[in-house]
Amino acid sequence: MSNPVKNRYDFVYLYDVKDGNPNGDPDQANLPRADAENQQGLVTDVCIKRKVRNYVMLKHECKSPYDIFIRQGTILNNVIDSADGDKPQDRQKSLCLNYYDIRTFGAVLSTGSKGAGTVRGPVQFTFSRSKDRIYQAEHSITRCVVTTEKEAQAQEGREHASTFGRKATVPYALYRMHGFISAVDAVKTGFSHDDLDLLWEALLNAFEHDRAAARGEMNPRKLVVFKHSSHLGNARSGELFEKVAIEAKTGLPREFQDYEISIDKNVPDGVELIVKL
Repeated sequence: MSNPVKNRYDFVYLYDVKDGNPNGDPDQANLPRADAENQQGLVTDVCIKRKVRNYVMLKHECKSPYDIFIRQGTILNNVIDSADGDKPQDRQKSLCLNYYDIRTFGAVLSTGSKGAGTVRGPVQFTFSRSKDRIYQAEHSITRCVVTTEKEAQAQEGREHASTFGRKATVPYALYRMHGFISAVDAVKTGFSHDDLDLLWEALLNAFEHDRAAARGEMNPRKLVVFKHSSHLGNARSGELFEKVAIEAKTGLPREFQDYEISIDKNVPDGVELIVKL
């Protein structure tokens, strides 16, 4: 937990999807998430955090200090209770030391019989929002087999029994996410410069190892980082985010080249502009 990040960071992350569902809504028959008022596409922060976690798991194989706390099959209370230390603050320090996602995103650690309090992570994501409204396309699909004996009996007499299903996609959308990194919280969790480099790497490569038929083509398109010279920051994040502008060059964008991305490099004093993609 040495060498924690000492500078505040803000960043803009752009990615797109083509003929895929980037984040289905279980309350809406798994349709792509959308703003009910203006139909802009939405992707939750936890969806992108999951992709970061998955990339770190693949690269470091769940080995300390890059183990992942929130992963399938984990019984969280057992992990919390098995952490080193007799006091909650000691167990919290141990968990931060061993688990990348705890010292990055934070976690609720008060659920075990021993408990370790709550950790507020230095890295926070917003919901991603598409530049333009999306069309939630639904497609009928068939499978040349049936699942149950009952289905087979219902289709008795047909030459080939089959099963019908539905698949939802977004034909094309460019999504924008904002991120914040607090140096104050980084000191508390031990979020280091190596951890920060791994975060950038994960954002740029997360979709490469998350391919699925439902997600179509997803690609990172731009990662613009604003590094502050102080731990508290030298400008408001909203002011910096406005430096990255997106304009459509056509009335119906269907690929990334249909947008023009402009970056105003005239940033306030004490802020360094870093374009990673």
